[in-house]
Amino acid sequence: MKIILTLLINFIINLASGSPYKENDKISLLVFYETQGFVHDEAIREGKVMMSKIGNKKNYNIIFAENSNLFEESYLDKIDVMIFLCTTLDVLDENEEKAMKNFIRNGGGFIGIHSATDTEYEWEWYGKLVGAYFMNHPDIQKATIITEKKHHFLTDHLKDRWSIKDEWYNFKDFNPDINVLLSLDESSYEGGENGEYHPISWYHEFEGGRSFYTGLGHVGEVYKDPRFVKMIEKAILYTSGLVTK
Repeated sequence: MKIILTLLINFIINLASGSPYKENDKISLLVFYETQGFVHDEAIREGKVMMSKIGNKKNYNIIFAENSNLFEESYLDKIDVMIFLCTTLDVLDENEEKAMKNFIRNGGGFIGIHSATDTEYEWEWYGKLVGAYFMNHPDIQKATIITEKKHHFLTDHLKDRWSIKDEWYNFKDFNPDINVLLSLDESSYEGGENGEYHPISWYHEFEGGRSFYTGLGHVGEVYKDPRFVKMIEKAILYTSGLVTK
């Protein structure tokens, strides 16, 4: 009776907070970092360290994959969220693309980090999933980020305006359905080409699944920044479906 009462109280608390998940919910993640173009050695190394720390902290199942061999439906059925960590260019064949598409359509989650937008240019479906494609970038420098959604679960830990040093992508072929979380103030750095509409992190629901992308993540130090780490932790909860707002 006491156990039932405790579970009921926890359910009511989670329902009231709008975050219907438990800290010990087991999430399975596939962290994929194959590259056929530029190799972000430092970013991939630090990103894997960050993901290992998050996995240990949250008790998640994490598989790291340097190639696409696991992109088959029998394996992806066991995964909640796939993370494209600084992937580049054409990393999936037609069968693997089909498996990924079915994964998303069956409610799977997708997180793209940095050069995930420099990936699969010939696959229009992927472009809509990730939300845009990479166009070019200026030199690494500090820039000011504007938190566009100040009260959203994914970004409510961030200040209205904040600065960080990274490599700032200019984008093309935006999916008009993305929900912009963070944008760049192009007056704060040199080389911005998207103008007043320059998203740098966003999310959206897509064909039954959920997608989150951030352009941050070229500089290794970013993966140690608590603001970035917290956003990725929240992105895992959002894309897994455990947080619904």
